[in-house]
Amino acid sequence: MPETTSEDHSLAAQLATEAGRLLVELRARLVADDPHLDPKALGREGDRRAHDLLVARLAAARPGDAVLSEEGLADEARLTAGRVWIVDPLDGTREFGEVPRTDWAVHVALVVGGEAVAGAVALPGRDLTLATNTPPPTPPAWAGPPRIVVSRSRPPAEAARVADALGGELVPLGSAGAKAMAVVLGDADVYAHSGGQYEWDSAAPVAVARAAGLHVSRLDGSPLVYNRPDPYLPDLLVCRAELADAVIAAARG
Repeated sequence: MPETTSEDHSLAAQLATEAGRLLVELRARLVADDPHLDPKALGREGDRRAHDLLVARLAAARPGDAVLSEEGLADEARLTAGRVWIVDPLDGTREFGEVPRTDWAVHVALVVGGEAVAGAVALPGRDLTLATNTPPPTPPAWAGPPRIVVSRSRPPAEAARVADALGGELVPLGSAGAKAMAVVLGDADVYAHSGGQYEWDSAAPVAVARAAGLHVSRLDGSPLVYNRPDPYLPDLLVCRAELADAVIAAARG
């Protein structure tokens, strides 16, 4: 089959949405059964159930493709595969466990030749899926100071330097997907991350953000390359295109 088809884009959106609905229903049911359920246990069950769903659906719909999932063992055959689906069944396990937070996501991306060419990010708590099958429009420019989304618990030093250089403000938010989609939706202007991520944390958000006309790269401006032997991909920049040069310069210090 061709490297990518329109059906691949639609499949990514369908699977992310389906896994997201499963997670919403699962959380509601488990919390109703046990209002004092340990948040970590809730997150683990969500991870497991969403992983099982995505892997099964991909095996049925794209049996010839490889899959790399955060929750599954890496199949070394993916390294020679022409098409690899990179998924994060539950991006923001902690946020998912902290009911009723909505800043968590589901990531589904298709990688060809090291590039995330199709993808979807579901924000199930908001009943919203952003995907490359119907790319979101580039958000209009924000009239105020640039908004830089950061982790609530571990804001990177680079983000603080970016905020200082651009006269911006830091905005705490949850998972990687939620932060990247805040830029896609126009709720933020910059997501500059350092300090550790894996390919499944960024592949789908990068595909969607690029389709929306935003800048995506490593924090130093170099390209993001996926499906490598070591899936560790520690830093990420998603921002409005006109801010990219200033953000990269500030992040370098």
